[in-house]
Amino acid sequence: MKVIWYTKAIEGRDRIADYICKRFGTKRRTSYLQEVREATKVLKSKPNIGQIDPLFADRPMAYRSIIINGLSKLVYRIDGETVHIVAFWDTRQEPESQAAQI
Repeated sequence: MKVIWYTKAIEGRDRIADYICKRFGTKRRTSYLQEVREATKVLKSKPNIGQIDPLFADRPMAYRSIIINGLSKLVYRIDGETVHIVAFWDTRQEPESQAAQI
């Protein structure tokens, strides 16, 4: 499987990593980004691991999501042999408004 990160997902991931760095330091930021990389590797080999996300039930394609370290939600869809990471957001924020942006 191939994994493609959308620009909004990269921006969301980086925003969370920057917050972690400011709040907890660079070591914790590095650890968090490693967790994200590990989750991405898992998606390559087991793309259906994430649950179908009910926030996107009205969409024609199935969107799945996984929670990373309780801090962020990675939203993706599968198209053939490609995993499209379409969003990445802080789980403390309003999910409906974030889902509307996808």
